[in-house]
Amino acid sequence: MRTIDKRLRVSRRRFLASGTATAAGVGAVAGGAVVIAPAGSWAESPANLSPEAASTLLKMARDIFPHDALDDSYYQRAIGGYDAEAAEDADLKAMIEDGTAALNTRAQARHGAAYADIENEDDRVGLLHEIETTPLFRKLRADLVVSLYNQTEVWQRLGYEGPSADQGGYINRGFDDLDWL
Repeated sequence: MRTIDKRLRVSRRRFLASGTATAAGVGAVAGGAVVIAPAGSWAESPANLSPEAASTLLKMARDIFPHDALDDSYYQRAIGGYDAEAAEDADLKAMIEDGTAALNTRAQARHGAAYADIENEDDRVGLLHEIETTPLFRKLRADLVVSLYNQTEVWQRLGYEGPSADQGGYINRGFDDLDWL
């Protein structure tokens, strides 16, 4: 049986980020400029994808696998590889750019705003249902299963203890002690 430690644990990095991210957005550290991203934006500008495509991908990722316990940084990490891959794979870049542009066009026609700017989650999810057979949606959904849920920090946030094969399996280790299900 496991013991659940419900104390809030904040790393130094998380503490500093939360205290300064709401400020002006740019800080100077040791004489160099560091961009501190406000919530909901990329920490760095994507090098190969347009900012619109990157913000649309981020909002899509949050809507496909929604978890209130996770902030955008986990989703950014999960989809961050697309920018680097787009530099080497022109087909992937075109699929992302064209797919997000089509989604934004659809969102603009229905709701008068780009997909990432639509406030109502149900409206965004409705748009995702309309494009769920597209290559972009299928790729994003398939990749997120691995890239999002394979982060050990996400495991801790969601209450997953990690693999237990090296500890004799779950039968002898509290297979039924899920407190969140």
